[in-house]
Amino acid sequence: MLKHGGGEVFRITGARQGLAEDVRGRQRRYVISMSIRTLSVIAAASLWNVERYVAIVALVIGAVLPYIAVVIANAGRENAPSLPSTFVPTPLRPALTAKPSKDAESDTGTATPSDHTA
Repeated sequence: MLKHGGGEVFRITGARQGLAEDVRGRQRRYVISMSIRTLSVIAAASLWNVERYVAIVALVIGAVLPYIAVVIANAGRENAPSLPSTFVPTPLRPALTAKPSKDAESDTGTATPSDHTA
């Protein structure tokens, strides 16, 4: 989603889309399905004496599509998107390393000023 200013807008709620928008979408799907059904019945009628097999397939589509269109239109609303979890894990902190001891310095070969006394 982009606003007019060009910045990105994030959806922070788990709200569904509006009921009017949902009904409008289901009506649109139903009208599209019924338009395809109408075209297939017209194709079946016009191709009956020309290509009988194609006409039979178009007639079957025209007979089955209303049932499918009604099932799709009455499918109901979409599921609400999952809400964010209230459990927030503790961030991992990097482990602190121990300060090198004087014994470790002498083992690594680093010289201290007291080692160079004559």
